Amino acid sequence: MGVLDKIKRAVRGEVKLTTAAREAWRRSRVSLQQQKERASVLNYSRKPADLWSGMTAEKWLRHFRGDREAKFFPGFTDRESANFYRTHFPTSATALIASANLIVDEHRWPLLGFGEKCFGEVIEWARDPLSGYVWPLDYHGDVNLRGTGSDVRVVWELNRLGHFVTLARAYFITNDDRYSAEFFSQLRSWDEQNPYGRGANWTCAMEVALRAMNLLAAFHVFRHSPQFDDASLQLLLRLFQEHGNYICDHLEFSHLATSNHYLSDVVGLAWLGNFLPEFRDSEYWDNLGFVDMLQEMDKQVLADGADYEASTGYHRFVLELFLYSFLLCQFNDDEIEQKYWNKLHQMLIYVRSYLRPDGFAPLIGDTDSGVVLPMHARRADDHAYLLAIGAVLFKDPGLKLDGGEPPEELFWILGSQGVKAFQEMNSSDRYAVSQAFPDAGTYIMRHEDLYLCFNTSGAGMNGRGSHGHNDVLSIEVSAGGRAIIVDPGTYVYSGDLAKRHLFRSTAYHSTVQIDGLEQNTIRVDAPFVIGSEAKPRVLEWKTSEEFDRVVAEHYGYPVVHRRTVTFDKRGRFWLIDDEFFGDGEHVYEARFHFAPGLDVSGFVSLLNSDVQPSFEKQPVSRDYGEMSDAVAACWRFQGRLSKLSWKVKAEHG
Repeated sequence: MGVLDKIKRAVRGEVKLTTAAREAWRRSRVSLQQQKERASVLNYSRKPADLWSGMTAEKWLRHFRGDREAKFFPGFTDRESANFYRTHFPTSATALIASANLIVDEHRWPLLGFGEKCFGEVIEWARDPLSGYVWPLDYHGDVNLRGTGSDVRVVWELNRLGHFVTLARAYFITNDDRYSAEFFSQLRSWDEQNPYGRGANWTCAMEVALRAMNLLAAFHVFRHSPQFDDASLQLLLRLFQEHGNYICDHLEFSHLATSNHYLSDVVGLAWLGNFLPEFRDSEYWDNLGFVDMLQEMDKQVLADGADYEASTGYHRFVLELFLYSFLLCQFNDDEIEQKYWNKLHQMLIYVRSYLRPDGFAPLIGDTDSGVVLPMHARRADDHAYLLAIGAVLFKDPGLKLDGGEPPEELFWILGSQGVKAFQEMNSSDRYAVSQAFPDAGTYIMRHEDLYLCFNTSGAGMNGRGSHGHNDVLSIEVSAGGRAIIVDPGTYVYSGDLAKRHLFRSTAYHSTVQIDGLEQNTIRVDAPFVIGSEAKPRVLEWKTSEEFDRVVAEHYGYPVVHRRTVTFDKRGRFWLIDDEFFGDGEHVYEARFHFAPGLDVSGFVSLLNSDVQPSFEKQPVSRDYGEMSDAVAACWRFQGRLSKLSWKVKAEHG
């Protein structure tokens, strides 16, 4: 199959021939580049960073120890605020020191949803701590990321070096030299085991960018430590140069669509360029990163504030990239047009609106639990901490949750002044109301403690997404401060392709499946490809003090499935009508997926049939790699069916 034919098949929808041709030409160039690059990488000789001035080593060390013109986050740089943190976040400070001690004493720290892992006396950075598989140090373009029995996402998380941020924060509040010594020891170990351009840890520019950002955060703290000598400085500078070079040479751009990967690439470049003006490439990195970051906001953030990948998990991640980067621009007097600030604000409003009353997020689409700067262990459905930063930034009480305590990210990002501003701010429920996000396909129904999220999103990325699920017309419901009907989450990616397939399948979501078909085409052997056959369409949305109603349908089956949800706010229940338009006899399976640990009896009742449900074991994953037992109630019908009517109640009985 020719390159152009492969491109046409990859787009999964309509595409202009000129766009397909441009993408084919781009991929041909990448292939030629790899052929040229392979020999140079395998024979790579480490070189010092390319800096502007020819100062002596002693002067460079003094320079980098001194005050920096480029300003980083106040929590990492304001030395006088360490006591403030220990006073105002005593529990977090104790936990932080305990975590840093485990890193130093036992080489143990948390890894995604898998819990704490011990990485051995000598850390093997290429070893998957779950399967034991050691990724080869082949040229990065030759590394096969699937079919090894190992989940590369796990190894990538280890090698983002997020635990260096834990060591840096612990050093910041204690000045304990054990933490700085451990940082530099592990950094040398990582450098020795990960030669430039070789192995799994150099296969993805996004991973390189996120690692560079974590290293920059650690650098801002540890440059004040006694262990920061000339050798350590030269090591860090060389690594920053190599990371910047790699990102530039392997940008994850496509004429068909860009995603959180390319955004991470350019944000990483912007950070490197902004904070390392001593590098000859800094201006190029900064300009490319800054300009393309804003272009990606135009492209990837919908008018109603949602990330366009049909995923609340990736919305959180993309929001972090924009939020932290915009703040750094503000600290450094880099101007950003007001329309981009408005869009950032709308991204935060979207989060506030989709959060359940218990403060957690519906896990629509994929999530890999990724964060930009790991400052506190956060489950994949924990998004509320970003609202506190947004509340202070935009002086918006609507983003402050009622009774909410300041999250520690607020301190590290905005410093003690940010925490004080948050504490002095009143909260408002202006966004905790029923509202529609038509571009995202998210419809929220609220009243007091009652909440329903109705999902009409497509596959994402303008119909060629990779992180959407077959969840069209599915619902999430919560009442009384607890989740009742939930989306099952993601669990894992390539580590278990069978479960990856199940968690994004129609049968794992609270909607109707017909003839065992998928709403959109998915395959076990293509874990990041989803079709766009369903094409959901919203027909009606109304909201009032007494009731809300939404009507939507999709076209992914031989018959049209239309779902109407009516919320009786005074009666504290929802009525759901599923209608089917088409010919012939079919098998219908209507499922409602319940939260773990819930007595599921009495919440959902079928009003127009005596058919009783069966209960299927369908686990829920609220963090990447974590899985909890749960059940789905499934009603099965065969023949000609025109309508099913349901009542979903907030209480049992």
